[in-house]
Amino acid sequence: MTSQRPPPQNWWAERTTVIRRYDEMESRLTASVSERMLDLACLRPGMRVLDVASGMGEPSLRAAQRVGSSGSVLGTDVAGGMLEAAREKARAQALSNIEFRTGDAETLEVPEQSFDAATVRWGLMYMARPELALERLWRALRPSGRLVCACWAGPGQVEYWSLPRRTLAPFHRFPPVEPDAPGVFRFSDPEYLRPLLTRSGFEMEHVESMHVPVMEAEDGAGVVRWIRELGGPVAKVVEGLPPEAQRTWEADVARECEQYRTGGKVLLGGVTWLVVARR
Repeated sequence: MTSQRPPPQNWWAERTTVIRRYDEMESRLTASVSERMLDLACLRPGMRVLDVASGMGEPSLRAAQRVGSSGSVLGTDVAGGMLEAAREKARAQALSNIEFRTGDAETLEVPEQSFDAATVRWGLMYMARPELALERLWRALRPSGRLVCACWAGPGQVEYWSLPRRTLAPFHRFPPVEPDAPGVFRFSDPEYLRPLLTRSGFEMEHVESMHVPVMEAEDGAGVVRWIRELGGPVAKVVEGLPPEAQRTWEADVARECEQYRTGGKVLLGGVTWLVVARR
């Protein structure tokens, strides 16, 4: 979660082991976003749901629980290794109404008008051509079907991204965020999504925001470990610093983290937009 530009697809495959290590934590902390997305999608038993960029099963596994045995869920992602973890979870939860399929949302092939609702949690902003994915989603949905997307707000509102970079400022200058480029902040203003949705045939009908943590740690050392293990631009820069500079950065991270301590733990996350559109 530390990059601005979208990681190459093989990055996800290479980092699957590390992502699995933190998956329980992130799934637990971000459950509120998944559940709210499903509320906004108005899911009920018997519905068919399409979840794009499912990763390790959010929010597709929760959707399968909501629609029950009379409904079904299809989750897709470009990272097959992450979907395998999602399948393991589905088996552990004895969910027989969910399928995971490796594939690119921009070339998604499903029968037209075959789903009642669709979700995209923190995935649309990474796509090179999100308009193509939205066109595919529009075709996949039945008339009046809802699409719910989650996208991060701006850098100043997303501390999991900004804190590691802010503390590195004395040692390295990162390039400015490109708001129109694929990456974390592609749709930091939900109004950027409106023209894409409209051209794809959707009507954007609701926007709301919420703050959600994505990681927790006992102290700054835990945050440093999380940053280093997940990799990305920040970790790469830190690895290239002299040992003394690395120690200074770690101390700065530990100090900055204290403002995000809640209930005895450091919680880093950010503000996310939830956008609802109707076919």
